[in-house]
Amino acid sequence: MPETSATSSSPAQQPVVLISGISGSGKSVALNALEDAGYFCVDNLPPELLRELVHLERDQLHPRIAVAADVRSARSLPLLLPLIEHLRAEGTQVLPIFLDARTETLVRRFSETRRRHPLSDARPPADGDAPSRQSLVDAIEGERDLLAPLRNMSTVIDTSDLRPAQLRAWVRQLVGAAEATLTLVFESFAFKHGVPRDADLVYDLRVLPNPHYVRELRPLTGRDQPVVDYLNAQPEAAEMLAQIESFLMRWLPAYEEDQRGYLTVALGCTGGQHRSVYCVEQLARRFQSRAPTLVRHRELEPRGDRGQ
Repeated sequence: MPETSATSSSPAQQPVVLISGISGSGKSVALNALEDAGYFCVDNLPPELLRELVHLERDQLHPRIAVAADVRSARSLPLLLPLIEHLRAEGTQVLPIFLDARTETLVRRFSETRRRHPLSDARPPADGDAPSRQSLVDAIEGERDLLAPLRNMSTVIDTSDLRPAQLRAWVRQLVGAAEATLTLVFESFAFKHGVPRDADLVYDLRVLPNPHYVRELRPLTGRDQPVVDYLNAQPEAAEMLAQIESFLMRWLPAYEEDQRGYLTVALGCTGGQHRSVYCVEQLARRFQSRAPTLVRHRELEPRGDRGQ
């Protein structure tokens, strides 16, 4: 998976990474990835201690700090957004990353792990048994309401269809690109698995000629040269890419003026293997000199992670 072209910042300039999100969305995986990358990590920090922790650890020469805060500290959550603004006013960069997932995915994960939702105790079943599916859904939706303000000011990652290895890689990519004014994220996906919840712009490529129906190309991906050659020869593919490129070039300055950290452009086809992968790779090459770019292929297993 290509890495960002953003230049790494010096240790003193590293932003404080704030990991938050819906319970069951992968916050532990993300925090462990940052710990492995050399960050000083704290899980479930009460928000009122955030400023003190940042000052203390920076004084102790720990320039890389990551904190996980979520609904377990529900009573203090209203303090978090003002604290983030206060840190920024002091000159401390803060990178909020919010992990989300579809409700049905979260229900399945809680069912598989047999863990209770942090808010489920607020809705105990009448007979004293384990919470019903409906009470779990109620707890998840209640959590969404509580965390909505934090989600709105964060970079969102939808983990519904991600393997842990993908989530670790995506979090490291976001942190690595944090110094850029605006980072472009090009993401391929399959419509049959749903549109990514973290997408800002979505393009439907299913109208393009499909390499899946060419027997020799079926097992390949949009990264492989025979598929690239096939789609390069399709006038519709060239026109689609040109129009997407033109739109982005026209509106990128406006997105930059909006002080966005990331703009996620999601391109989908039926299986997320050929057309969407090809177009993501092509667009990333065209824009890498215009802005730092990240490439994601949601449906392709990352190289080197097979069998893990």
